[in-house]
Amino acid sequence: MRAVDSPEVIVVGLGAFGAATTFQLAKRGLTVLGLDQFRPPHDQGSSHGETRITRLAIGEGDEYVPLAVRSHQLWREIEAQSGRRLMFATGGLVLGDPDLGGFHHGKEDFVARTISAAQRFGVEHEVLSSAEVKARFPVFSPTPHEIGYYEPAAGVLVPERCIQIQLRLARAHGARLLLGERVLGVDPGPGAVRVRTKSGDFSARRVVIAAGAWTGGLLGGAYRERLTLHRQTLHWFTPRDRGPYRAGHFPVFIWLHGSGPRDLFYGFPLSPAGRGLGVKLAEEQFEISTAAPEALETAVGAEESEALYAHHAAARLVGLRRPATRAAACLYTTAPDSRFIVETHPESDRIHVISACSGHGFKHSAAIGEAVAEWIATGAAPPVLLPFGASRERSSEAAPVLAS
Repeated sequence: MRAVDSPEVIVVGLGAFGAATTFQLAKRGLTVLGLDQFRPPHDQGSSHGETRITRLAIGEGDEYVPLAVRSHQLWREIEAQSGRRLMFATGGLVLGDPDLGGFHHGKEDFVARTISAAQRFGVEHEVLSSAEVKARFPVFSPTPHEIGYYEPAAGVLVPERCIQIQLRLARAHGARLLLGERVLGVDPGPGAVRVRTKSGDFSARRVVIAAGAWTGGLLGGAYRERLTLHRQTLHWFTPRDRGPYRAGHFPVFIWLHGSGPRDLFYGFPLSPAGRGLGVKLAEEQFEISTAAPEALETAVGAEESEALYAHHAAARLVGLRRPATRAAACLYTTAPDSRFIVETHPESDRIHVISACSGHGFKHSAAIGEAVAEWIATGAAPPVLLPFGASRERSSEAAPVLAS
């Protein structure tokens, strides 16, 4: 291991993307300094809540499928290196009425798009009728017109553990991590980039900004305009009979039961690696934004859990007890097109910006981290990253000025 008093790369933010990038950079032998204002894994941003869905056929767009496939491979490699289980293949269902379309993450006809992606990329799957869904998973109550896309390789990631293990492996490869270290600004120079923190300044040849909900405030300018923060809520309910909701009997699911963006909820089996909190359900909202991550209302009222149950679960899932046993809030950092941002900063090609998971990034984070590390190590962006660069949405507005 080498010292990192003068690191080659500084990674700001050690959540899903930052932890993966730090690990992959250190694995390649680069000297890396990772900075985070909290002590990841933590519950202040987007990468918490016990479970995340992972799936291979991505209705959000074909460009995501290679990232999902590679991430599955990387999760298994990391498991082998660490001896810890990170991913559980529970199977996954995407449910909806083909005649209603269904809108999810900026895409209409989400069920049909998912089926088409599976067909194009050879992802093992079945298309189930409403009756077949009920027969296989008795706690689901789809309408006669709804169908289910079933993918056996889909399942659950344990987000806090994924971050923890990748940071542990990064340290083992020589990375230095400074936790509880708030970054105040980033200043590009002709030969290096200076990162200013509360306790001092650091410089590196390259800097990766993976600060999630703090990206807009840190970089300012157009990034502040491009990125929107949305508060999301997570709710856990106890089943009357645990058997049908156990992993292996109950899949992760995304259920689009109408044509509007709020006519959707998703859920998980009783976590195979969690704390026994119950069946986790969640919805998404993009109508109300949060001014800044510090303004996040972390307390979730009982009325919010009741509203989710009434609107989504009451007529569709059998045997869940109310009230919710637990609830939590997290943040989505969303780009205007609901896609990722993986690009160099307009003012400096030494600053790599990885942000805006837009609510569907964790499953891809291992592959994103690998690709960004390869980009920095070789100087060439891998093809899998090209659809997420600035050219896809660069407006005519002036380039942002880095915040001071």
